[in-house]
Amino acid sequence: MMNTTRTKKYKILFQPSGVRLEVEEGENLLEAARNGGVSVQTICGGHATCGKCAMVIQEGDFPKDNIHSSLKHLSPVSESEKKYWEKQRNSILARGEDPESYRLSCQAQVYGDLVVMIPERSRGVQQIIRKDVQERAVEILPIMRKIYVELDEPSLANPRGDWERLKDALLAADEKTRGPQDIALDAKLLTIDYTALKSLQKIIREGKWRVTATIRGGVEVLRVEPGYAENLLGMAVDIGTTTIVAYLCDLYTGEVISAASMMNPQVAYGEDVMSRISYTNSKEGGLQTLQNAVINALDKLARQVCGKAHLKSDQVVEMVVVGNSVMLHLFLGLNPQALGAAPYVPAMHTSLEIKARDLGLRAINSAAYIYTLPMIASFVGADAMGVILAEAPYEQDEYWLIIDVGTNAELVLGNRKRMIVTSTPTGPAFEGAQIKYGMRAAKGAIERVRIDPHTLTPSFKVIGSDAWSDENTGEMPLASGICGTGIIDAVAELYRTGIVRSDGRFANVDSPNLREKEAGIEYILAEENQTTFGEAIPITQDDIRQIQLAKAPLYVAAKYLLNASGVKRPERVLLAGGFGSIIDPLKAMLLGMVPDMPLDRVYGVGNSAGEGARMALLNRDLRRLAMDLMGRIEFIELPVQPEFQERFMLALNFPHMVDPYPHLEDIAPPREVDPVAISLFGENVRETHG
Repeated sequence: MMNTTRTKKYKILFQPSGVRLEVEEGENLLEAARNGGVSVQTICGGHATCGKCAMVIQEGDFPKDNIHSSLKHLSPVSESEKKYWEKQRNSILARGEDPESYRLSCQAQVYGDLVVMIPERSRGVQQIIRKDVQERAVEILPIMRKIYVELDEPSLANPRGDWERLKDALLAADEKTRGPQDIALDAKLLTIDYTALKSLQKIIREGKWRVTATIRGGVEVLRVEPGYAENLLGMAVDIGTTTIVAYLCDLYTGEVISAASMMNPQVAYGEDVMSRISYTNSKEGGLQTLQNAVINALDKLARQVCGKAHLKSDQVVEMVVVGNSVMLHLFLGLNPQALGAAPYVPAMHTSLEIKARDLGLRAINSAAYIYTLPMIASFVGADAMGVILAEAPYEQDEYWLIIDVGTNAELVLGNRKRMIVTSTPTGPAFEGAQIKYGMRAAKGAIERVRIDPHTLTPSFKVIGSDAWSDENTGEMPLASGICGTGIIDAVAELYRTGIVRSDGRFANVDSPNLREKEAGIEYILAEENQTTFGEAIPITQDDIRQIQLAKAPLYVAAKYLLNASGVKRPERVLLAGGFGSIIDPLKAMLLGMVPDMPLDRVYGVGNSAGEGARMALLNRDLRRLAMDLMGRIEFIELPVQPEFQERFMLALNFPHMVDPYPHLEDIAPPREVDPVAISLFGENVRETHG
C-alpha cells in the first residue's frame, strides 16, 4: 500500500535577501538556506566550532508575510552549540545584541515558520549596493584646518603649561599659515577638546616640541599630532532606510578617497520607517537597540573606508550625516514616536553638531563633530536637503522635479523662485521585498528583463553576469530571485507587450509562459533549469499589485506638487538615489512612476543625498545655505490633500487610468478610460482628473 502521509511544511523568510522558502519539517536550517539559493558561510563542516553559519531568529508576528516566528520553532540547542555560544556571549552583548536570539544554522532543525536574519559576517554573497557618488564641483571651504608649530621648551624661568604654550604658538602662526579659505583663529575663544588635552603632554614630548594641531571653526583644537602631519579627513554618510553609504573625503582637496556601503542593520527590526517606529514603542529598550545597530554600522564603515586607503580611522575629525527624519531620530537616539501619528512632528528641524563620543561612535576620533543637515518637514528629512544642495534647483530657471526613490520617497519641485517638497512611503517592493521571489540586489538577482513582442517569451540578465539568458554565449546565467530593477523591468515589459492590461491584470493572450496555478495566473520569468534552486521564478498577480501600490504614490505626489506650482509638467525629471539612478526611464514611464515627459529629459543623477552630505562636509557656507533654504521651502502633507484617495486609485493603472501619456503612444498599448473611473467620477473624468 502506498504511504500517503504528508510531511508538514513550514515557511522561512531569510533576511536581508528577502528569499522565501517552504521547507519540510525537520530539515536542517543551513541546508534549507543553501537549497534555496541563500549563500551562507561555513568552515567547520557543521561541527559547531567556526560559527560562520550563525543566524538571528526574529520572534513575533509578521502579518505581511503571514508568519509567526519563534525560537521554539527550531530544535533544542545541542551541547556543542551551547558551548560555542557560552564563549561568544560577552562579545555579542558588547555589540548591543541579544545572545539568546542567535542559533548556529548547522545545528538547528525546522519545526515551524521562521523569519531569519543572516548577519553580514555569515553571508556568502554580499548585497550589491549601488550608491555611487557623482562628484560635483564645490568650492572647498572646510570648517577645519591644520597648523604645524614648533614650541619653545619649558624651563624654570618659563614653566608655562603645555596648552598655553601651544595656544600662543598657534595664534602666532595663524596669519602666516592661513589660506584664503581658512577660518582665522579667535584668540579669546580658542580652547582645546578635553580628550586632546589628556594626551597633549605625551604628544608634545613625543614630537620633540614639534606638533600639528587640527582646529575647528577657529575656536577649538580637536587633535594634536606629533611632528608634521598632513592628512585632514572627514566622512559623508547617507543613512537610508535600507542601505547606509559612507564616503571618506580629503578636506583639503575634496577628493573622495574611498567609499563603502552596507545594508542598514535596522532592517532586522522592520523594513520601513513605520515598522521601526512601532518597534521603538512596543519593545523595551527598542530605541536603544535601533540606535546601537546604526552606530555599530557607522563604526564598521569608518574602519572600512579608512582601511581601503591604508589610513587610521581615528584621523577622521568631521562627519556630515543625512537621512530621512526617522533614520536621523534613531541615529541620534531621539524617540520618533511623534512622527508616527498626525501631525507628524519631529524632535527638531534645525541642524545639529554633536561630539562623536556623545553618540557612542568609537572608530573615528572621539573629539570629532557629527553634523546633521536640517530636516525640512515631518518625513522630508536631511536626505532631501542633501539632494537639494547637490542638484541646486534653487539656481535654475526651469522647473525641475527631483524624485529620490526609496522605501520612503522624497520629491522636490522647484526653481530659483519657488521650491515645494513632499514625501510618500512606497514600501519595500522596489527593493525586492513583498515580491514572491524578490531579493536584494545581490549576485544572481534578475536585474534586467525583456519580452519578445511576437513570441511573448522573456529573457533576463542577472547581477554578476554580462550574458542574457537567451544568448548563445556558452554562459548560462542562473537566477536566485528578482531584485527591484528586475521587477520594474518585468512588469513594464508585461504591460508593453500586452500580457498585462492597464489595470494590472493578466490579459487573455497566448503565451507559453502564462500558466494557471492554484493561486492564479503566473508569468514564468525563469524556468526551473534557469535558477539556482531548481524552481521556476514567476511574476504573480500579487507581485504586479505590489508594484502598482508602490508606484502610484510617486505619481500622485508629483501631481500635487505640479498643481500647487501651477505647472502642467516639469522641464526635467531627475531620478535620485542608488535605486532611482539605475531605473530605465522608459520603464519608469510605462509604469507611471513619473509624469509624461520627453524621455531624454528623464535621467538618473546618482546618490544626490550622499553627494549633498559631501558638499556640506567640504563647504561650511553650504551649511548656512541649507538653513536659509529650509525657511524658503514649502511642504505638502499628502494624506490630508483633497481627493487623495481618488487620485491614488486612478494612479494604480499603467501608466495611469486617465492622464494622457503622448510620449508613450507608439510604445505602450492603446488605453481606454476604465469603466470604474467613469462610474466614480463621471464621463468627464479625463477633464476632471487629467
